[in-house]
Amino acid sequence: MITGKYMRHYMTAKPTKNRLTEQEPIVLDEALGRSLPSVVIDPGKRFQVIEGFGGAFTEAAAVTFFKLKPESRERVLRAYFDRVDGHGYSLCRTHINSCDFSLNSYACTEVDGDLELKHFSINRDRQALLPMIKDAQRVAGEPLKVLVSPWSPPAWMKTNRQVKGGGKLKPEFQRAWADYFVRFIREYEEDGVPIWGLTVQNEPAAVQVWESCIYSAEEERDFVRDHLGPALKRAGLGRIKIIIWDHNRDWLVDRVRVAYDDPEASTYIWGAAFHWYGPDKFDNLQLAHDAWPDKKLIFTEGCQEGGPHIGSWSLGERYAREIINDLNRWTVGWIDWNLLLDESGGPNHAGNFCSAPIIADTENDRLVFQSSYYYLGHFSRFIRPGATRVLCASSRDDLEVTAFRNPDETVAVVVLNRTDEGHQFSLKLPDRNGISSIPAHSISTYTWQPA
Repeated sequence: MITGKYMRHYMTAKPTKNRLTEQEPIVLDEALGRSLPSVVIDPGKRFQVIEGFGGAFTEAAAVTFFKLKPESRERVLRAYFDRVDGHGYSLCRTHINSCDFSLNSYACTEVDGDLELKHFSINRDRQALLPMIKDAQRVAGEPLKVLVSPWSPPAWMKTNRQVKGGGKLKPEFQRAWADYFVRFIREYEEDGVPIWGLTVQNEPAAVQVWESCIYSAEEERDFVRDHLGPALKRAGLGRIKIIIWDHNRDWLVDRVRVAYDDPEASTYIWGAAFHWYGPDKFDNLQLAHDAWPDKKLIFTEGCQEGGPHIGSWSLGERYAREIINDLNRWTVGWIDWNLLLDESGGPNHAGNFCSAPIIADTENDRLVFQSSYYYLGHFSRFIRPGATRVLCASSRDDLEVTAFRNPDETVAVVVLNRTDEGHQFSLKLPDRNGISSIPAHSISTYTWQPA
């Protein structure tokens, strides 16, 4: 690591071949860059601590993964989970029962009235999903922080008697559904995949043509307070983070207010999760933190919908903009959606095809690394679990920035330029400055070890 008078500089830029490519180091000097646009960094002013970055293990990702030859599978794993040559992903998500990115709908028990879960089994997940997660853990060199989320309870537990199309959890099955979470966590952990946390329900305000289930804010609060929280505690699983909402930023404040203002429910809740599919409303993250500073914020899903979008540069820029705005408003973890999809943007049993940072051409055993892959790496490779956000500000709207101090004391600054013009600017530290240039439609990460 270059220390003292130099910064290391890594760039990804649209009109060049630079893809997380190291550039010439930035010289730091007390007299440089006084009149230029500036990015100011003060590592002494500290904010939230980062849990990690990652993506989602879905059945679609896992089935696609195992259609590849062993060499290509290993390349995917190294690209995401290797801490030296890859993204170093550490925080990931998977689904309880099926989701839209499953081959079809299923549940761990589909026997009507199985309140004691005698027919419960995760054998479906043992076919592809669990093996992929365990392969990723091997490459990471340690267990991942895995977050689990249900898209729907089994059909027999619901008011509409189907996993699709919304419906609600019947009151008489709330205890059994809480026990279902416990059983799922125990089965995964016995299979070698520790669970870090859970969300109560994926997108609880959305009636989808795929797996979905509706909770009002009051219903989610009551389920956590009266059933899920106590069930985890009884099972000795109080360490599991319970996370509410798991939907878009627009209704975040209204939803969390109901649960956080209930003293008993709040004791069980670690924080709130959010997605990016609605209006931006980044200010709602700041408001939620300001009102309930002891509760965490975590991003748990985002992708470009409507197909694979192969070759699109705007993919990466969307990711970087969202990540910077989320991190600068107290988000502690950022989880992408599918780690891997095929050339159609699937498989998806509901026809809800999407993009992923790595697309697999399964017929030709070829991997396509999207712009989103490289843009994500500018954060996950340099901002490590345990890093603390530090003060970072820009003098121009078209220089979007964030900065973190890692546990090893290295500082990482990310600068994004989504405009059609390049810029020269100064990097201003408390005791010295450096000058850098950022091309149009590019992203740079600067790292250094304070002397």
